[in-house]
Parts: sequence; structure tokens; C-alpha cells
Amino acid sequence: MSVRLLLAGCGKMGEAMLAGWLEQGITPENVTVVEPNEDTAAALRAKYGVATTGSPDDLDINAKPNVIVFAVKPQVMDVVAPAYSRFVGADVVYLSIAAGKPIAYFENILGEEAAIVRAMPNTPAAVGRGITVNCANAHVSNEQIALCGNLLSSVGEVAWVDDEDQIDIVTALSGGGPAYVFLLAECLGEAGIKAGLPEELAKRLARVTVAGSGELLHRSAEDPAILRQNVTSPGGTTAEALRVLMADNGWQPLLDEAISAATAKSRDLAK
Repeated sequence: MSVRLLLAGCGKMGEAMLAGWLEQGITPENVTVVEPNEDTAAALRAKYGVATTGSPDDLDINAKPNVIVFAVKPQVMDVVAPAYSRFVGADVVYLSIAAGKPIAYFENILGEEAAIVRAMPNTPAAVGRGITVNCANAHVSNEQIALCGNLLSSVGEVAWVDDEDQIDIVTALSGGGPAYVFLLAECLGEAGIKAGLPEELAKRLARVTVAGSGELLHRSAEDPAILRQNVTSPGGTTAEALRVLMADNGWQPLLDEAISAATAKSRDLAK
């Protein structure tokens, strides 16, 4: 891919994307990472062969990147983002993965003419199995949408929404979703211990069952409901467990409440 990338921040998600880009065919010479910590920067240069700089102010204004990716924590964005306003132009798109920072926030800092894509990835991106949902402002061209989608596909699946308000729901569902799945593994293991299994075996069974079921779901074209039914024999032990989990006070109302609470929190953080 012929693209010049500027990556602001290279934590776990930033590094996962960087590794994915290079595997996808982007050459290290076309990537610059802004990393103020010299030890971290040296490690990135050694591992990936990319260029690094301690500050965007050190970059040549005439060597504009095509894509500037904000991969820093939302808490420091007020300090980080303003320095990148000098790159605004029709041929530059800003891609932010900072949770809780709406497009209007970046327009206020970078200028109303800036082309901005707000992205919500999730942590399975670290193993190339994430999903990222994006929303673009009116200044992002179709070519830039395709480019951003291509970049993000290096760490998993990609989807787009036109209504930015839906990003808060996405944050609650897929952004936080891995934590809910990990909690399921925790609870399954704990339930096995309480039922009488040795702790090590119970936790192993829970971990492998959740991981294996996720892989089966990934590989199958069947709806999750069909896969559930395939495991459930009428009148059997699984059916008895599902009778509890699918009751009126079971998983569905709990998850409805959880997603609603997380969505509200996401909208509150964006204010």
C-alpha cells in the first residue's frame, strides 16, 4: 500500500495496529511513530524498523502523512491533539481510536475543515480478531474511508455507521464486550469450584470452553441461536441450565441493563 502513516502513541492497541499494517504490506519507511519515551521509541525502531520522533513539532510540514492515527489515552488528548492541527488538508485524514472523544471534539481542536474518522476498536485486535466500528465527518472522502477501512482491517473486521450516537452503543457492546466474555469465564470457573471440582480443573474447563466456543462461533455461518440449540438436548442437562439462564430474570435483562448503563456512561464521558 502506498500510504504515509503517522502514529501518535503506540500502546497495546497502537502497536497491534502497527504490526498489522506491516504484515499487510505497508513498508516501515512509510510509518513514523510519535513516542516521547526514548527507550520505548528505540524498542519500536529495533522491532519494526519504523522511524520515530519525540514530538510532531520535529516533523517536516512539507512531508505530510496521508493518515494521522491518534492512539493515545483520551485523558491526554487535550495535550496531544493540538500539535497536529498544522497538517490539516484535503489529502490528510485523522483517525482516532480514543474512546469518548467525539468528532466535534477534534473539529474544535483541529479545525472544522479537518477530515476526521472516529473509530471504536476492541482488544481482540491484539490477535487480529477484533472489530472496529467507524464514523466519518463530511470532509472524509470515499477514498479516505476506503483507506481507513483497509488499515483497520489489519486487526480484524470493520464496520461503519452514519449516526455517531451509535458509537456509544458500539462502545458498550463490542468495546466492553471482551470484558463480559472474560467475566463469563471467571463465573463458569467459580461455579465449577462451588459445585465440587478442583480449582485448577474448573478454571481450565471454563477457559478452554469459552475460547473453543468463540472459535466455533467464528468459523460457523450459523446464527448463535442455532448453535445453542445444537448443543441442547430436550430434557437434558444443558436445557435445565438454560431454563435458569434464559428466565425472565436471566442473562438477557441483565445484559440489556449492562449495555444501557455502559452506553449512558459513554455519552456522559463525551460531554
